[in-house]
Amino acid sequence: MPIEVNGKTLETDEEGYLVNLDDWEPAVAEAMAKEDDLELTDEHWEIINFLREYYEEYQIAPAVRVLTKAVGKRLGKEKGNSKYLYGLFPYGPGKQACRYAGLPKPTGCV
Repeated sequence: MPIEVNGKTLETDEEGYLVNLDDWEPAVAEAMAKEDDLELTDEHWEIINFLREYYEEYQIAPAVRVLTKAVGKRLGKEKGNSKYLYGLFPYGPGKQACRYAGLPKPTGCV
């Protein structure tokens, strides 16, 4: 199911993840969030950018447990917990945040 971003049609898989990771730009995250009736705040962008950096370094999208620990190490205990992350990404911080970040579906996510 493709999405429209800045006049371009971008291909996504059946779960809404970008097929071509190079198609990602911040407007992609905004378009996906809009479909989910979510407005991205600085807190959302902090996690999205963190995920993109993590993927660049490790070439894998982290599962929720790994994401929570890594966020806690980098951004502090108050942000490195499930309650905070689910507050930002109610459909699942692993799945939803990785989708917005233009990353593949995290391993271990059903």
